[in-house]
Amino acid sequence: MSLGLSQKELAEKAGIHPQSVGKMERGQTTRLKQKPKSGLAHALGISVEYLDAVCQGRTVEEIAVLKFCPQCWVPGTSPDPMWTTPRSKHCFACGSKLQDRCSGCHEPIASLKFRFCPYCGKSYKGGGSE
Repeated sequence: MSLGLSQKELAEKAGIHPQSVGKMERGQTTRLKQKPKSGLAHALGISVEYLDAVCQGRTVEEIAVLKFCPQCWVPGTSPDPMWTTPRSKHCFACGSKLQDRCSGCHEPIASLKFRFCPYCGKSYKGGGSE
């Protein structure tokens, strides 16, 4: 997947130092702190979990988008594997439409480790920022 970004552009979009991008490309960085990791995942349009798996050299199952059921998902837990299959559009348990974007700012869901969108602060399960 080519985004056509230079190291400098990617670094700016991710909020990290350009030298860090170069070190990652050369394989000199295998661990990232949460803030740069989230920024990089956002800049690349991928989930933090996907980025973690790639950095650790684990096999990654193809997941089109990180999705969850707004009725059944418990904040802080991993999404049910049935929700993340590319063809899934509705929850298999309750029939609710699955969410793949924040309802506040419409950014893709970057991680379900937390209850709130890291970009606008809105709760993924409804309600506003708290």
